[in-house]
Amino acid sequence: MGFFLIYLRYINFMNSSTITGFILLGFPGPWEEQILLFVLFSAVYLLTLMGNGSIICTVCCDQRLHTPMYILLANFSFLEICYVTSTVPNMLANFLSDTKTISFSGCFLQFYFFFSLGSTECFFLAIMAFDRCLAICRPLHYPILMTRHLCNVLVGSCWTLGFLWFLIPITVISQMSFCQPRIIDHFLCDPGPLLTLTCTRDPVIELTSSTLSSLLLFIPFLFIMVSYALVLKAVLRVPSAAGRKKAFSTCGSHLAVVSLFYGSVMVMYVSPTSEHEAGVQKIVTLFYSVVTPLINPVIYSLRNKDMKQAMKKICQGRRRCSIG
Repeated sequence: MGFFLIYLRYINFMNSSTITGFILLGFPGPWEEQILLFVLFSAVYLLTLMGNGSIICTVCCDQRLHTPMYILLANFSFLEICYVTSTVPNMLANFLSDTKTISFSGCFLQFYFFFSLGSTECFFLAIMAFDRCLAICRPLHYPILMTRHLCNVLVGSCWTLGFLWFLIPITVISQMSFCQPRIIDHFLCDPGPLLTLTCTRDPVIELTSSTLSSLLLFIPFLFIMVSYALVLKAVLRVPSAAGRKKAFSTCGSHLAVVSLFYGSVMVMYVSPTSEHEAGVQKIVTLFYSVVTPLINPVIYSLRNKDMKQAMKKICQGRRRCSIG
């Protein structure tokens, strides 16, 4: 990662005669409105950190939750913290800034981390579906199949694939020449607005980015759908209504998260970015990059009985310590 940062700084130096940075318009408006948005998104950011952080702490503190399902959930919560941190702090700084500028290297680093973490989230949702499929379709073989070693391999593979998926296109785009005006009508460095600022359009780069985005979305999504089709088939064979309800409840939280994330991302990236107005791009991107990480801890904690009990136990333990 250090090599990538040094490389971007080198590219920044080589392009300094052409462009020194970009202007992220964000959500333009009067100063009072900027202050209000700053307070609102600061609260959302803090709640997101607290919610996902509480899941990580709960899984780490409760030995009963040291199972593949909850290890994946803790890693997913950590991913959500990183994901929202890749955009919100810079957005908060822009609310209080008069110039709203971002350096060349800063823009492409945000581009890289935002899309790498988003790619990692797609892969994580797929292996979480795979885990639930094994647990419900092969309950007797699940402890043998989903071992701690396999869980660690899957987690490592998700992070590695996520951070390699867009590396080449982002590196190539960073070498392109950008012309005036340097204004990006967005709150982050998104490839659509960035490519419109290039001096010459490159259909190959645009097609490559679009293809990689489509593959990233549809391959994990198809895997998730197949996994849950197998889950549905297995659940319908369960003789008791209570057993079916328990199985559906186990998968309900994950399906809700998948629906929220993929629903908004597909609206944004299935059709060409140029077809969306700037306001629509901002709202949809805001939903899957800021709102979804905020909602996910609520979904998982409220719909998961074991998680609620573990959190309650930890809170009670802290109260006793404070009283004592």
